[in-house]
Amino acid sequence: MPDTERTDRVNENLILTQRTAGLNFGTDALLLAAYVRRGEGARALELGGGSGIISLLLATRGKVREIECVEIQPEYAALAERNVRENGLEERVTVVCADLRDTAAYGAGDFDIVVTNPPYMRADTPACRENEKQIARHEVNGGIRDFVGAARVKLRWGGRFFCVWRPDRLTDLMVALREGGLEPKRMTCVQANAASAPSVVLVESVRGGKSGLTVTPPLIIGGTLTERADSPDMTVILNEGRFPERYE
Repeated sequence: MPDTERTDRVNENLILTQRTAGLNFGTDALLLAAYVRRGEGARALELGGGSGIISLLLATRGKVREIECVEIQPEYAALAERNVRENGLEERVTVVCADLRDTAAYGAGDFDIVVTNPPYMRADTPACRENEKQIARHEVNGGIRDFVGAARVKLRWGGRFFCVWRPDRLTDLMVALREGGLEPKRMTCVQANAASAPSVVLVESVRGGKSGLTVTPPLIIGGTLTERADSPDMTVILNEGRFPERYE
């Protein structure tokens, strides 16, 4: 294996190869995959899939029947394809190298679920546009309105959009969702402990849904996003790949 990559066994005993220069599998992706509601026979689409971990988790956990993973960077799309093959999920996960803003280039037909862990920093903030990690963090290949717009095009009426986002930019997400015809229906803030401010927000929206947002109790991780001392709720998420019922 080249020294630009590393391979680990992660949740659900998945074999995951990642690029050492890029963003690696973390708690935000794990939480997002667990936040997605199980859809019997659901067709799903992931926007900005990176190494493909969210698509792999959703397929392995049986939350979707099949999922298409869209990634703009060729080296990451190729890596995601390798991860799919390594885990024997070729019949359930498809990887497409495409710009999500070019909605004609991927995702034929309507989808029941669209999921994304998008770049969360504005393009006008300092970044090295040639750096893999910075490209993943900054909106240089599309902002939140682009992700929401692509989801609206690809979702069937009543389909669900799941997103993980930063609390300090929550207004940007909510405005983009409402203007894009995806009504926010459920939101969960993620905190290290009861006294800390939220570090991550999870949002579920419905295409064509009526107004009405349920804000669940906050998820207390029991540590930090990088150093956890798992809370009981976090243990359920880790062991079962779902949120406890009180977050529904």
